[in-house]
Amino acid sequence: MTRFLAIAGFVLAGVAVLAVEWAARRPGSRVPSIGDVAALVMRYDVGGLPVGRLAILGFWFWLGWHFLAR
Repeated sequence: MTRFLAIAGFVLAGVAVLAVEWAARRPGSRVPSIGDVAALVMRYDVGGLPVGRLAILGFWFWLGWHFLAR
């Protein structure tokens, strides 16, 4: 049952991401696309340290560690 709930949660999160991206790409939409949000995060600096880029790098590291490493 726990495995089913985990898989259902990931499927639901994927559907939500696709729905937000679809809503962002409609003409005249005020919802930012995922690329726009990522660009905004990557521009974030604190004292010359690219904190946003480090956050994106950390996210990709976490994602790869949990889903691609065996």
